[in-house]
Amino acid sequence: MSVHENQFSGTPASGTQPPKAESTEPAFFSARDLHAYYGESYIVQGVSFDVREGEILALLGRNGAGKTSTLRTIARMDNPNLTKGEVWLDNQPLHQMKSYQAARKGVGLVPEDRRIIQGLTVQENLELSQIAEPKGWSIERIYEHFPRLAERRQQEAVTLSGGEQQMLAVARILARDIRLLLLDEPYEGLAPVIVQEIERILEGVKELGITTIIVEQNAIAALHLASRAVILDMGEVVFDGSAQEVLDNAQLRQEYLAI
Repeated sequence: MSVHENQFSGTPASGTQPPKAESTEPAFFSARDLHAYYGESYIVQGVSFDVREGEILALLGRNGAGKTSTLRTIARMDNPNLTKGEVWLDNQPLHQMKSYQAARKGVGLVPEDRRIIQGLTVQENLELSQIAEPKGWSIERIYEHFPRLAERRQQEAVTLSGGEQQMLAVARILARDIRLLLLDEPYEGLAPVIVQEIERILEGVKELGITTIIVEQNAIAALHLASRAVILDMGEVVFDGSAQEVLDNAQLRQEYLAI
């Protein structure tokens, strides 16, 4: 359902659809009235949304809308800048935790810059994740899902291509006991053929039932992957509904996504 009821009611631009039944399934993740700053700028202004377990939610909006700041707030990376609000994961109050505590509860952020550790091979990057969180996937299981990484296991990780580094960034998260996956611009700067491969990997993550929030400027790709979408504008939620509603609503996409 759109937050701006009078402007975007969730009805596609053409045709009609029956009213949606309210889900009785409890939220696995909840953000409640988040307010956060980046330096002096008031970036996140009262953001609230829920995600059910195993769901993929696309968090969309124009540049500067507050998407990355919302992700970092959820992961507790900008803990001092959360001035108000609550973040809950499976009844655990993430807003009361430091970033490392949230990580131990199963929150995994793959940042836009990927943060591949210089001087370590692919294998060593994965082993380091397993030392910190030994309950995740085995390295051999990761290599089954990421055959390119298996081929390059002894290669220094920073020399990988951009797409391969993105694969490694996702794989490192899976090497932990992950419950909530946060992806910040996973397709950024990648060739279309590599985007397709990353999409295939994320479809596999979806099949595993891992709850995922994806921030992505390639909104169409994110909407095809996700079942739900939340759109931010100027730090506020302006739409919360199904991904298909956004794909079907040209006016909504043009106004808030410029597509």
